[in-house]
Amino acid sequence: MKLNRDYTLKEICEIVGCDFIGNENHVIKGINEIHMVEAGDIVFVDHPKYYEKALQSAATTIIINKEVVCPAGKALILSDRPFDAFNQLTTHFMPLQSPHSQENQFVHPSAMIYPNVFIGNNVRIGKNTRIFPGVCLMDNTIIGDDVIIGANSVIGHFAFYYKRKEDGYNRLHTCGGVEIESNVEIGALCTIDAGVTGITKIGKGTKLDDQVHIGHDTTIGENCLMASGVGIAGCVKINNNVILWGQVGCASDVEIGEGVIVYAQSGISKDLEAGKTYFGSPCIEAKEKFKEMAAIRQLPKLLNKL
Repeated sequence: MKLNRDYTLKEICEIVGCDFIGNENHVIKGINEIHMVEAGDIVFVDHPKYYEKALQSAATTIIINKEVVCPAGKALILSDRPFDAFNQLTTHFMPLQSPHSQENQFVHPSAMIYPNVFIGNNVRIGKNTRIFPGVCLMDNTIIGDDVIIGANSVIGHFAFYYKRKEDGYNRLHTCGGVEIESNVEIGALCTIDAGVTGITKIGKGTKLDDQVHIGHDTTIGENCLMASGVGIAGCVKINNNVILWGQVGCASDVEIGEGVIVYAQSGISKDLEAGKTYFGSPCIEAKEKFKEMAAIRQLPKLLNKL
């Protein structure tokens, strides 16, 4: 998320009420979580396991709960609760808007919007797009040309990102959005979560069947095909021309290479190499999985010979 202007480290720390290490005139241009950061961004870290990752990331300002050596050219914001301080900043710069304001909407005159469609703030809908009844287009959604969105789908719901505390789970404030490029088809009862601070993206020509879920900050390439029941976690990268058959599940922080095919009811837990076919849970190359299954079928015969 880019800020409306450049802010100084001192200005940001006055908002969250925290001390800092670094030049008070250090410039801050945006706020992002670790998967999306670039130079000029703030990121937060609250666990020693991830200190080094945050400190060495592209982010130039780090909210952290321990006083450590500040890398050259960067700044630290010291907070006992980095998660809460990050939420305070994102809420300050992008608070929840009333659904009645519906500001900055653009719907192309050729688009067909059926009854009972909700369109939120900062939504753009391209030409010849069809949005069927019951669809919810939440804030910060961009839809290209010639897109079809089936009945009762929700585009841009809150990111599923929580921190467990003594009194329950606290959600990271969602201030990102969704971009659906041209010639995409989305079936009925699908859900596509908004990015936490960035954009969840569906590439040109991709087709989603009914009841498909796409998690926050996931990027899907062009001309992909996903059958009913597919569930993709957050921060997944799916390259072009991937096919996922029914009820495939994918863990977060995974990359699926171009041209991959994954057979039904498989579970993806790690990166998949381009151009191959996979099956199983956790999935492996399909030809190896079929050999494994054939071998297991021989076990009763082998046991009877003992």
